[in-house]
Amino acid sequence: MYTASWRDVVRRDLFGASPSRRDRPYRFVVRLCLVVFHLFRFRFDVRGSQHVPVSGGAIICSNHVSFFDFTFLGLGAISQHRLVRFMAKSAVFDHWFAGPFMRAMRHIPVDRKAGAAAFDAAVRALKDGEVVGVFPEATISRSFTVKDLKAGAARMAIDAGVPIIPAAVWGGHRVATKGHKVELRRGVPVMVFLGAPIVPEPGEKVQPLLRRTRAAMEALLEEAQRDYPDRPAGPEESWWLPARLGGTAPTPEEAAVADSARAAGHGPKAPKKTLPERVTGLLRRR
Repeated sequence: MYTASWRDVVRRDLFGASPSRRDRPYRFVVRLCLVVFHLFRFRFDVRGSQHVPVSGGAIICSNHVSFFDFTFLGLGAISQHRLVRFMAKSAVFDHWFAGPFMRAMRHIPVDRKAGAAAFDAAVRALKDGEVVGVFPEATISRSFTVKDLKAGAARMAIDAGVPIIPAAVWGGHRVATKGHKVELRRGVPVMVFLGAPIVPEPGEKVQPLLRRTRAAMEALLEEAQRDYPDRPAGPEESWWLPARLGGTAPTPEEAAVADSARAAGHGPKAPKKTLPERVTGLLRRR
């Protein structure tokens, strides 16, 4: 497994021979993330980076289990010297601290009440040769399984004529995820798996492409869960395993009911936040 080192942080060729000057803020943030990864000794298993094209547009479609998935997923593209433009809630761009960074990194704001603008911006970025990162479940999965996918990613792939790179991340939820306290532990293994490109076939409709994408994401997630080197130390830690693997995470059906209740304002009140939770509060809104 790979652990970030100080040598990685200062590597001159980390972003290729001639990276764009416009991406200096993004490169700074990536190096800062590597510092954090080094300090916390995250142990990464990154597979399938070769599936990210070295040039041209592509969509990385990943499952979503933790608040830091986008930072982990970006590692899968770094070896190809690609920076991923993630689609994120517009509220993040309005934040006094995070907003300037998000705009400088040229991520794509998503206003759920006016999603057409975000869709058009993403398609333009793809046609311009960018790699766009999407969490098509639209929110973190409390069951730690792949939820139903929103159709936007498949529509973007068809409209822009680019491949979808299915992906799975696993392990980061042990540090920070919905419904659990942030635990800034060291040495947590994190899996980042990317699959073979899914190319829209001539005349293919959105739903068939979406089904192919979901099937690939599920297969990658199952592989990551199967190969994960850690197991819960006891029943009190089994919360981070899905029910189908003997964990105490809610089933997909139970999670769907709970999500619906929270959306309707009937969920349990959130406990008072700790300092680490307040620090990561912005990321909780993803």
